[in-house]
Amino acid sequence: MDILGTLFGSQARVKILRLFLLNPVDSFDVAMVAEKSKVKPPEARRELNLLKKAGVIADKSFTKEVPPKKGSKKAPIRKRTDGFQLKAGFPLLIPLKNLVISETPLNRDEIAKRFKTAGKIKFLALSGIFLDEPEARVDVLIVGDNLKRRAIEHVLRSIEAEVGKELSYGALETAEFLYRVSVYDKFVRDILDFRHDRVIDKLGVE
Repeated sequence: MDILGTLFGSQARVKILRLFLLNPVDSFDVAMVAEKSKVKPPEARRELNLLKKAGVIADKSFTKEVPPKKGSKKAPIRKRTDGFQLKAGFPLLIPLKNLVISETPLNRDEIAKRFKTAGKIKFLALSGIFLDEPEARVDVLIVGDNLKRRAIEHVLRSIEAEVGKELSYGALETAEFLYRVSVYDKFVRDILDFRHDRVIDKLGVE
């Protein structure tokens, strides 16, 4: 990611590009881009205007669900809002996507390091978006003892900001995982029997 950030002049720009390139039919407003890419709203607005000027994205109004104020019992409301969407007719779309998507934003060691606060991790496997396997059951499988769900969610949100797409995941305590392996559980076998990258493997399961 450092290489691309240098080439494009902004780490934030690379994150935002990934968001649009990996979600080509979705629309986002400034607040959504800032939240998903983990950049400050003024910076998100500046980068969005630059990408729009370059012709990569275009204005797109869409219906957005707005949650009620904190403490309110009112139901969320839906309203039209101004946003942006990837411009399908951008002439350099394919080479741009190949460049941005092919550069892995996080290496294996960095991902493993981020999950250290999530419990005693015994097994961590990557698939899906990390290996260009769109049909994979999950992008991340986490197995360990005393797993901290909130910490796992926090780590996943931070990784999503880097890779540009919402991640699917599974989190299992070690005992449950080993039991599922022993009974040839379909969910587990669909991960282990297909292409995946074992970032952490202290269990040696096959």
